[in-house]
Amino acid sequence: MIAVGQKLLSDFTLSVVRGGVASEIVFRDLLTGPTIVSVFMKNNTPSCDRQTESLGEHAAEFAALGYQLIALSRDTCGSHLKYAAKKGLAYTLASDPTDAFARATNSIVEKSMYGKTYQGPARAAYVFATDGTVLAVIAKVDTKDHAAQLRAVLVGLGR
Repeated sequence: MIAVGQKLLSDFTLSVVRGGVASEIVFRDLLTGPTIVSVFMKNNTPSCDRQTESLGEHAAEFAALGYQLIALSRDTCGSHLKYAAKKGLAYTLASDPTDAFARATNSIVEKSMYGKTYQGPARAAYVFATDGTVLAVIAKVDTKDHAAQLRAVLVGLGR
């Protein structure tokens, strides 16, 4: 996994949903200020819903501290559009079906489901400076209170 102080190679493209509109963007162009990226697995699943709802409840607080918020999964933008409307999520949702972000952060891990193993992105969160430097990493997201986890990290960063 990418470490604090390392700079992300951010020249990969993602599809994003912002303000009810889907578009394609190079990741580095998303870094218009300090940015939190929270990786979740799938829309409309219980633990992921708790994770994204926790972020949604505190998105204004993160914005007031100067951070933009991005939640990223393998889901399509079509799915994200419906999910954002259903959950009332006003922050950016990113679609990464090819795991470009996970590869860039060296966070593809072995997972298992129903006795089968496969490779997938780690459920983790990252705080980036505008230039792509990693300011903090949460290697294991607490889905029940992810916002509190992020607040503690931001306090440690002096925010």
